[in-house]
Amino acid sequence: QVQLVESGGGLVQAGGSLRLSCAASMRTFSLYVMGWFRQAPGKEREFLAGISGSSTWYTDSVKGRFTISKDNAKNTVYLQMNSLKPEDTAVYFCAAVFPSERKDLRAAPSYDYWGQGTQVAVSS
Repeated sequence: QVQLVESGGGLVQAGGSLRLSCAASMRTFSLYVMGWFRQAPGKEREFLAGISGSSTWYTDSVKGRFTISKDNAKNTVYLQMNSLKPEDTAVYFCAAVFPSERKDLRAAPSYDYWGQGTQVAVSS
């Protein structure tokens, strides 16, 4: 059973930074594609960033502000968030999937495992 546990959320002022962590339970963590998503009230879950091996990809709205990384020795994926804006307020989720060429890795339904989420609030 794969478990993902996010941490690091909180309240921050606009322009500030937060680093989210997601601890994963699978033994073959290094083989998985990991993603970060967020969901604001009344909105659909939105892709933010993904990582597989040394490859990373981002949605345009966070490119240059957010950085995804992973530490295979710690079974952990991170999301460093800088220059935060009030519109970044949401619940942030990490997700995992075993890689497949047929999957759209920017789409939430492509991911098989999800954490419980961590709240990020950015005040103006």
